[in-house]
Amino acid sequence: MRSKLYSLLKPAAKLSMVFMLMFFYACSEKPKEENPQEKPKNSLAQLNEQIAAEPNNAALLFRRATYFFDNNNGKMAYDDVAKAVSIDSTKDDYYMLLANIHFKGLQMQKSIDAFHKAIELNAANSEAHLKLAELHLYLKEYSKSLNEANEALRIDKTIAKGYFIKGFAYKESGDTSKAISSFQTATEVKPDYYDAYIQLGNIFSARKHPLALEYYNNALKIRPSNTEALYNRGLFLQNNNQIELAQNDYNTILKIDNTYSDASYNLGYIEMAMKNDYKSAIKYFTDAIRINSDYVEAWYNRGLCYDYLNDKVSAEKDYRQALTIVPTYKLAKERLRKLGRK
Repeated sequence: MRSKLYSLLKPAAKLSMVFMLMFFYACSEKPKEENPQEKPKNSLAQLNEQIAAEPNNAALLFRRATYFFDNNNGKMAYDDVAKAVSIDSTKDDYYMLLANIHFKGLQMQKSIDAFHKAIELNAANSEAHLKLAELHLYLKEYSKSLNEANEALRIDKTIAKGYFIKGFAYKESGDTSKAISSFQTATEVKPDYYDAYIQLGNIFSARKHPLALEYYNNALKIRPSNTEALYNRGLFLQNNNQIELAQNDYNTILKIDNTYSDASYNLGYIEMAMKNDYKSAIKYFTDAIRINSDYVEAWYNRGLCYDYLNDKVSAEKDYRQALTIVPTYKLAKERLRKLGRK
């Protein structure tokens, strides 16, 4: 059985760069306007025209830098905000944007320095503390992450994401009790906090505790067609011998996304290991292989099904394919030895 739980991270124990970029910018606040009474002209053509007339207007340069950053032009964004900072170094918003640009460019220390400068200019900048908490989480500096999250929450106790970050830091450092408390607080502050429900479900699922089901159900109330939540719930049900309900979740996933290989694989595993229906299992494992040709467990288990059906030729082919993908795959080597093959 493919036993991994999906969360914000795949797998849960690692922080990928793609994840962190999504996590880092998901709840970013829009830059504050220089004059809230007057809506700025933010189209690139208008900004270019204004800056041509006022080349040393820091506010205009900041607005254009924000435009470039929002449109994935990091170099142009950096050039403009760096010039804005050189003209006016008193605006924390400028340093916030500079820090985000540095982070996206993987210049972590420069990003940290810029966030600290933003805080120096504005002690009440909870967003800077929150971003630092995320950045330290990415760097696996969990105590620093917790400190920054606590600082953000000291400024504003209603920031649900602050509790979520604390939960993640506690979880990654092995303190699941405090992680649970933090994730639960996040859902109290923000009752539709999908990601917090997923994390709570995953923690209780690892404990085989029935509360996992409640948290996954809460996540699915928020996002009824989310394949991540459906898969995690299905896996919990499967691990707790509620086979038909697990199959329902996996089949629902495949109706939503027919390329979800783990759902096909787990359906195959159920047919093979729990129902002894090897022909049906072969069909599902074949689907998983069609979606992901490097799915070594699917190759091995399909080979095992062929083996049980006394189709030794097909079994040998699948075992060998598993070894082509992972040459050290011990189970496949053992089955080949039992077939009298080397």
